[in-house]
Amino acid sequence: MITIEAGNVGCGYANLCYHHGLSPSILLVLRVLSISTTPLMSKSEPIVIVGGGAWGLSTALHLRQSGYTDITVFETADSIPSRYSAAYDINKIVRAEYEESFYTDLALQAIQAWKDPLFGPYYHETGYIVATSGSAPAKAKNSLETALASVSKHPVFAPGIEALNNSDEFKKYAWQITGPLKGFTGYFNRLAGYAHSANALHGIFLHCATLGIKFVLGKSAGTVSELVYEGQGSARRCTGVHTADGKTHAAAKTIVASGAWGASLVPEMGRFVTARSWSVAHIQLTEQECDYLRGLPVINVRDLGFFFEPDPATRLFKLCPLGAGFTNTDEIGTSLPPTDRIPPPQDFIPAEDEIKLRKLVAETFPWMADRPFVDKKICWFADTSDSEYCIDFLPDTNNSVVILSGDSGHGFKMMPIFGKWVVELLENGKQSIDRWQWKTKDERGQSWGDSVSWRIGKSRELSDLIDEARRGGLQARL
Repeated sequence: MITIEAGNVGCGYANLCYHHGLSPSILLVLRVLSISTTPLMSKSEPIVIVGGGAWGLSTALHLRQSGYTDITVFETADSIPSRYSAAYDINKIVRAEYEESFYTDLALQAIQAWKDPLFGPYYHETGYIVATSGSAPAKAKNSLETALASVSKHPVFAPGIEALNNSDEFKKYAWQITGPLKGFTGYFNRLAGYAHSANALHGIFLHCATLGIKFVLGKSAGTVSELVYEGQGSARRCTGVHTADGKTHAAAKTIVASGAWGASLVPEMGRFVTARSWSVAHIQLTEQECDYLRGLPVINVRDLGFFFEPDPATRLFKLCPLGAGFTNTDEIGTSLPPTDRIPPPQDFIPAEDEIKLRKLVAETFPWMADRPFVDKKICWFADTSDSEYCIDFLPDTNNSVVILSGDSGHGFKMMPIFGKWVVELLENGKQSIDRWQWKTKDERGQSWGDSVSWRIGKSRELSDLIDEARRGGLQARL
């Protein structure tokens, strides 16, 4: 065997050719192979992952499957699933409707990966109905047409797509619907459904632990308060993290996967990633009602909201209104989730969102239209203006810090395959996919949340929501 080190190729080039009887062209091939296969880091070096949500866990899993042996995940919550994760929920849509084939094809890979024995227990391929109501604005109708176009001509999805033009056609795939569906049009996609997100987080966490991945949980030991750097300028690199308990943990690579909270640890992220939130509400069902709705497709009405079959464990029927959401912007234009010191309104969603959900339920299941909403809340995620992910090295850190952010409301479905993209980044030493590269444009303070094609409405500030909640509380007392 001949081993060629890149640093040794040069003055000894002619001698190597002579002594081993190699032609220069063959040696050049060996040189290229040697350089391209030289690892950028040893697989035994310590890797720290900040955040035990969907992307953090997927990254830990794929790193371990790729042979990396010293992986530690830090998570502020006391347990996983973490209440700080955007995936801390009973279900998330798994679908492939996108404006570009790039994400449609990736989503197809993810759907296939959800059927792997490791992820399969959490995936439910119930099908997916996308629709608009009779009073939908043009933006919602255009969004529906774009979604349909992305799958109707796709060789894999097309056989499972059927247009729905009246209530009878809708009820062919969702026979449980008893409402009028006045003016509803849409389509059914057989190759889609949802995943039980909280259960998926818990299951993958347990599996990762059996693989030897270390987890440090809790507000003291598990909260990363600071990245540790040494050197300056071109020599600057991250050597580990400080945690809230005062300890320092060494790392050759530090991977930040802290979702909506990312800019609190890496302020530069606040230039292009904003913390945004949407409302969620539930209706409590009886066991019989829960059984009645079993197998219901995910139904997404673009101008109103969406819902899933009820969760059998809790019998909660989850509903989400569609809109541009809420931000919590500070004086320099960075949006972060509220802190525990200034918590958001509890068991509350905006009146406009309640109206949307009431109409959605009345059109589909009028028998529960007057039921009270329970477990109302707003859920935070990391958003970007173009809805693109950021999977890249933090600039000026000598590739020692990796940023995973910008799920933009469509990141959880990628959980089974997301981590392999991080492994590729580490082993290639650069992000070759332009859309996932670190973004240099400063977008702080710009209201772009309502410009996304599938979001109907205007983005608002959390302070507006707090004021509305206070007014509502005062009226209730009066």
